[in-house]
Amino acid sequence: MRVTNSPASRKRRKRMIQAAKGYRMRRSKLYRYAKDAVVHGLQYSYRDRRTKKRTFRYLWQARINAAARAAGTTYSRLIEGLKAAQVALDRKLIAELAATDNTAFAELVRVAQSALQAKSAKTA
Repeated sequence: MRVTNSPASRKRRKRMIQAAKGYRMRRSKLYRYAKDAVVHGLQYSYRDRRTKKRTFRYLWQARINAAARAAGTTYSRLIEGLKAAQVALDRKLIAELAATDNTAFAELVRVAQSALQAKSAKTA
């Protein structure tokens, strides 16, 4: 007689059906289709966890650039100046300051511009 280990098999199938909860039609009811749908969904989630980081960086850059141009400089000059001034703020935080706290962002712009002037004086 063949041993099927049915408790483990049933548990595995039940877990897959639970993971497919909320899917439509046979994807949520039948193991074969639920497994395909869940595995596909996991592939999407793995890929998009990485894509999300990229997308948010683009968003932060756009926000910083808009605020920097309103302050009379550009994104690239601002970032160059902050690096020259050795200001260790990431783009997420700079974008948050640009959106919520204009005075702090204006201070960052001032620091960046003074560092750029010092840098150009040093090379000239």
